[in-house]
Amino acid sequence: MKKELALREGTKDMRRLYKDLAWTWPIISPPEHYIKESEEIKRAILKYSKIPVKTLLNLGCGGGHVDWVLKKYFRITSIDISKNMLKLAKKLNPEVIYLQGDMRKVKLNTKFDAVLIHDSINYMLTKKDLKAAFKIGYNHLKSGGVLITFVEEHGRLKQNKIQYSNRKKGTIEITFIEHYYDPNPKDTTFEGTFIFLIRKNKKLEIHTDRHLGGIFPLNTWFRLLRKVGFKVRKVKDRDAVTDEGKAIPTLVCLKS
Repeated sequence: MKKELALREGTKDMRRLYKDLAWTWPIISPPEHYIKESEEIKRAILKYSKIPVKTLLNLGCGGGHVDWVLKKYFRITSIDISKNMLKLAKKLNPEVIYLQGDMRKVKLNTKFDAVLIHDSINYMLTKKDLKAAFKIGYNHLKSGGVLITFVEEHGRLKQNKIQYSNRKKGTIEITFIEHYYDPNPKDTTFEGTFIFLIRKNKKLEIHTDRHLGGIFPLNTWFRLLRKVGFKVRKVKDRDAVTDEGKAIPTLVCLKS
């Protein structure tokens, strides 16, 4: 038992949130919190696309919370690598097509009017990964269509950044604590450590999780997107802001 705990504590990329703790996602980050942001995504797609938009490919859909809003406007096909997250997404959005796959490698026999890469882009840990995800988006996009993505972390990460939330659903209450740290600002990754204080019928459970995320200068995003073939523009920033009050850049990428 001690050996197993030591191994788990030493793992930098556990991603339990997408495995045995996936069930907590609709509680700690409910679909209703995505309405305003998703409406902004819809407006950006319709504004900048050069073709009518009826179909959308969502690469890295997670629990389907953005799909929950966007399905009102588009016919959606969504990809995610986590079976647990896909199970949640299918329950929330039975009318959406969900497929398991790696956003860096997936190959579908169709092209879409628009492509979205949302928060999942944070898990591209190298320039090679980042470019591969952009290439998949490009390959599955019709000419005249747009890919929308976001740059949540770029430049230097604020060390020891902490966020927390407290949510309740029925007899379950979860306090979710996030801590971010970059042990080597010269490389392309940073660490996220999550603590879950879960009370079921007031009985406490404590779980920990660790994630690696990717961090790249903004000009790296532009360079890789253009290398793939996109025309890129940074548009009005996303509604979301960082703890420092900095807006998160929205990138609109047009396929000619």
